[in-house]
Amino acid sequence: MTVMRLITWLMSVVLVVGLTGCLDWASETDRGDPITSVEVFKKNRKMRLMAGTKVVREFEIALGFSPRGHKAVEGDGRTPEGRYYITHRQPLSRFHLSLGISYPNAKDKAVARAMGKDPGGEIFIHGRNKYRSKNYGDWTEGCIAVTDRDMDYIFVAVTPKTPIIIHP
Repeated sequence: MTVMRLITWLMSVVLVVGLTGCLDWASETDRGDPITSVEVFKKNRKMRLMAGTKVVREFEIALGFSPRGHKAVEGDGRTPEGRYYITHRQPLSRFHLSLGISYPNAKDKAVARAMGKDPGGEIFIHGRNKYRSKNYGDWTEGCIAVTDRDMDYIFVAVTPKTPIIIHP
């Protein structure tokens, strides 16, 4: 194992151990009930974490650089609309922390294929990182961005397989 790989591995272990500590902290905060769904309202630039019908927390968001309409193809700058689910947690993200979204689904792939295009992918909920510490409008390539501090909370509160409904 090279020194660089060893350092990378050790940093990953430290990050995971640190986040495990956050899990205990988050379970004792205002979260209380487990998050059963995530709702995104593109028009209002809001995202809600839900426990059943109860709103647990609400966050301001930024979207893709061309936010109107449903994402159809790679590079269109749109954020998808519809019902998806959280696929995984990604602690080593260039945008702080991130949660994968299950876009594209079978319908999204079929629509893009019919146009002779690629539907794209790699859609996440993520932080802003040091380059986007302030919200300067919609800037992602189709993802949903929140502040890094908000992402710390969301990353711990939302688990893989949680449904996410993205409204126009």
